[in-house]
Amino acid sequence: MIDFISDSVLDSAVASLEKLVAVPSFNTEDSGFSGAPFGAGPRAALDSVLEIAADLGFATFCDPDGYYGYADVGSGDSIFGIVCHVDTVPAGDASAWSFPPFELHRSAGVLYGRGVQDDKGPTVAALFAVKAILDAGFSFDRKIRFIFGTDEEILWRCLAEYNKKEVPIDLGIAPDAEFPLIYAEKGLQQSYLVGEGSSELFVDVVDSFNAVPSAAFYDGPKLAGVKQALKEHDFDFLDDDPGLTVVGRSVHAMNAPFGVNAIDRLAIALADVFPEVSVLQFFKKYGEEAHGFNLLGDVSDEVSGQLTFNISSLQIDPAESKIQIDLRIPVTVDHDELIAKLSRVVAPFNLKYVDFDYLKPLYVKTDSYLVKTLMASYQAVSKDMTSKPQISGGATFARTMPNTVAFGAMLPTTPDHMHQVDERWSLADMKLSMKILAEAVYRLCVK
Repeated sequence: MIDFISDSVLDSAVASLEKLVAVPSFNTEDSGFSGAPFGAGPRAALDSVLEIAADLGFATFCDPDGYYGYADVGSGDSIFGIVCHVDTVPAGDASAWSFPPFELHRSAGVLYGRGVQDDKGPTVAALFAVKAILDAGFSFDRKIRFIFGTDEEILWRCLAEYNKKEVPIDLGIAPDAEFPLIYAEKGLQQSYLVGEGSSELFVDVVDSFNAVPSAAFYDGPKLAGVKQALKEHDFDFLDDDPGLTVVGRSVHAMNAPFGVNAIDRLAIALADVFPEVSVLQFFKKYGEEAHGFNLLGDVSDEVSGQLTFNISSLQIDPAESKIQIDLRIPVTVDHDELIAKLSRVVAPFNLKYVDFDYLKPLYVKTDSYLVKTLMASYQAVSKDMTSKPQISGGATFARTMPNTVAFGAMLPTTPDHMHQVDERWSLADMKLSMKILAEAVYRLCVK
């Protein structure tokens, strides 16, 4: 094992990360900028990361339409991809941050700024890890291609364009999760169940597809009856006077069984009070069973476990009713058969299945050359011999490419601050992650 990452390499990486964090790169696709399909910020971040790569001596390319860019180093018939993204979620209330979110700050050995964990920090870490191998006098026996997306936080249209226009990579990594690696990611289906409306009540409770709702407000007819139904079900709620708010516990949709879904609970209580509203009777059938057992039976496999089923919005008005759902589908389950069954199950409630977005699953076997090499690299550097390859209900860009897995860049012990106020990453963890990435690329790509 060679230690490629010195303190000076780390300092150089941090200096480049400072430039990249300074670019607010959340989606503003309605801005109308030419060559910037997701707004001026993501395009500016793409230009910035390509400039960083060019300064390191890599050959760079920017998609003329502004969807993606890439940076190449090395040569050969085979391409090893490192798949990253430079867009971020918004910072939210900047006054809640300890430091300005779009300025990189170093405090007590920790870097603060939007994107330092997701995914600007890991992107820069990987760039400088590869450069350090070259600076140590080694050459690559295949082309290494950094692929930079600009729409990871929304709909992944950037890499859809890449895959239309570019040759595929042969194998690769996405440093946008945690070590040691994720070899299986469940299929991600986001959809709507749409049905007839109701003139009796109005409900408008909307949350993100990928979140278990923590609150559901109601201020409509038969309010006293709804309160009584909630009490009978032993569901927590706040009496807002007027109205009420059902209280849940929010978690990511991939962990839906560990949350408490406030929308489910409100709808179950409403179904007791409005038995003639068919969409509400669907919730009586569904219950609070976030694996979908009550609707679909046991949907699982030995590789990736059970289906998760999350309801994240309920809208009822005179025109229609609409339920928003998020399914994390085990990797070997037939997607089309599952959706056909779901369509049949919801039909008696006068609901129609409507597709929104689907991401195919990722599954790279643990005995593959890629996984075995990455695991050996991680263990050699970290000395962690107990952590195992993981499965996930989440989604990374790894699933957009062949023979690719999520590899780092967070350590198992790194606190998760992605998408949060005061997003941060310790310098010690960043340096160790760079060492792991360098070791893996060395083993996979050096002559």
